[in-house]
Amino acid sequence: MARGKVQLKRIENPVHRQVTFCKRRAGLLKKAKELSVLCDAEIGLFIFSAHGKLYELATKGTMQGLIERYMETNRGAQPEPDIETQPLDAKEEIKLLKQEVEILQKGLRYMFGGGVGTMTLDELDVLEKHLEIWICNIRSTKMNIMYEEIQLLRNKEGILKAANKYLQDKIEENTGMTDFAPNTTNFAYPLTIQNEIFQL
Repeated sequence: MARGKVQLKRIENPVHRQVTFCKRRAGLLKKAKELSVLCDAEIGLFIFSAHGKLYELATKGTMQGLIERYMETNRGAQPEPDIETQPLDAKEEIKLLKQEVEILQKGLRYMFGGGVGTMTLDELDVLEKHLEIWICNIRSTKMNIMYEEIQLLRNKEGILKAANKYLQDKIEENTGMTDFAPNTTNFAYPLTIQNEIFQL
């Protein structure tokens, strides 16, 4: 089923707006990562939500490094020579990843009641950001599952209608009756068939 063209205007319903923001933001970040991997591109991305929350992505190195490179390219500024830039970037990235893992582990302990009062405000902000992303992913997965179930039910409905039509045609062919009530009993689907073609 083809999707209709989306009107590019502000979504008035705040719930729908937040869900759309989460899904589109996740899609944009995913596309940026894919572009970086496929084309070996350095990508820096800033997103500010309507509430002022910052989401950022630096596919290679750090965001600060990308900003400095942008400033150098855009304004022709000469960068200060730094011999230890490469090793420091790798070490800094490892350090940041370790800090993120530690915050997430702390957050899990905090959510299960094992670390109440042990998280700083910055750590809670990071945890909140991750939870929002997880909630958006969960909602998106739920919507996909519900859509698949609806499609499955529609397919079953089509099979039942085809079986009913087949049986009506057979009765008409065998008895010569053309006007008969489709429901002659109290059951919702009085006509059944054993042929395994119509089994669900």
